[in-house]
Amino acid sequence: MGALTLGLIAAFAWGLHDILVRRVSQSTPLMASLLAVLIAGTVFQAVIMGATGAFTSVSGAAAGYAALSGVFFLIASLGLYGAFQRGPVRLVSPIIASYPILSVGWAAFSGVSVSLLEWLAVLAIITGVSVVAALSDDSDGEVPSKGRTILYAVIAAIGFAGTFAMGQLAAGMSHDLPVVMITRAVAIVLLLGVIAAKSLPYWPGKKALPVLALMGVMDGIALICVLSAGGLPDAQYAAVASSVFGLLTIVMAWAFLKERMTPPQWGGCLLTFAAIGYLAT
Repeated sequence: MGALTLGLIAAFAWGLHDILVRRVSQSTPLMASLLAVLIAGTVFQAVIMGATGAFTSVSGAAAGYAALSGVFFLIASLGLYGAFQRGPVRLVSPIIASYPILSVGWAAFSGVSVSLLEWLAVLAIITGVSVVAALSDDSDGEVPSKGRTILYAVIAAIGFAGTFAMGQLAAGMSHDLPVVMITRAVAIVLLLGVIAAKSLPYWPGKKALPVLALMGVMDGIALICVLSAGGLPDAQYAAVASSVFGLLTIVMAWAFLKERMTPPQWGGCLLTFAAIGYLAT
């Protein structure tokens, strides 16, 4: 399975994850929800590792990069939740969806050859996602502290790029599943520290647990897919393909929740998947 395919699987998983976020975000404490999702994803991965015998040792260097990936993952998650809590989709999604530029830039900096046409395809994907996201929110309400909302979205984009760069680097040195487990464990420990420092609730409520558990499984699948691409050719394109999760969230809302899709949004979808098709050739 190629890096691009793994990225698309991750995009579908994160897209479903975001659909479910809509159900719980208004009635469940934010940090408690994120903690439950991270723990559920970790339990899901532990079951997979137990079934496949993937509990293997990890080199010191790989563990270090995996731990750094966990720091970035928590930063990305907090930025994502904070940005969407404050600002509309049309403002936040295009900024967060720009993280493939950083991912491909890191790959180029690391010595991977990236052609001009491949750069143009990456920019086309980001443009398509941005068009769909920007047209999905017709709210005319004011955005509170727009500068801070943009800052949170930028932090999320940097966090995702750092997560994938460090995690794929670690996965290229060792078995991917133990690397992802370290990433998740570090993120959970740091989140527990944040919750304790701010005296926030840990418990999201019994009613929300089934949905949060499913979100955790989707998040677990997505993170495993993107990070496990680290040992494959063109690993950076797993991050590129995963960035369409926002577009897929909107398409799934159209398919399952009967939300409206306009012709320009379908055009953005066509542009995005045409560019992905080019990268796949």
